[in-house]
Amino acid sequence: MVNRKQSKRLVRKHLFSLRLSDIELDLLRLKSADAGMSASELMRRNGLLRPLPKRLSKISLKTYWELGQIGNNLNQLVKATNTAIKMGRTPPANPKLLEELLELLHQCRRDIAQVDTESDNWEEEEEDEDDWQADEG
Repeated sequence: MVNRKQSKRLVRKHLFSLRLSDIELDLLRLKSADAGMSASELMRRNGLLRPLPKRLSKISLKTYWELGQIGNNLNQLVKATNTAIKMGRTPPANPKLLEELLELLHQCRRDIAQVDTESDNWEEEEEDEDDWQADEG
């Protein structure tokens, strides 16, 4: 049997307001039903028990951003190369090498942004796509 002092500390008497879109509310209701718990319990578990992702250092964030800028420049070169090939001209760069560079750059950005997934086994989340991609010429 739980003593009275301990049970008083566990009484949930505080409300926390949260704004959701219609779609978010529907998703919350579906997830809570699938998990067999109330939406409140699901939010408590996700918000309080789930480990937070690692924060990136300022250097990592800056490097991630700079690699994005380099990717934008590579993308412009890919576009110029694809255009030159379509027009029957000599491309300014080797298309295969550009694709390898872009993939390497994407991998570097993924490595920088990687979160600690070993301690976070709640759900498998899809990776966010980069905001730029090579032209498919």
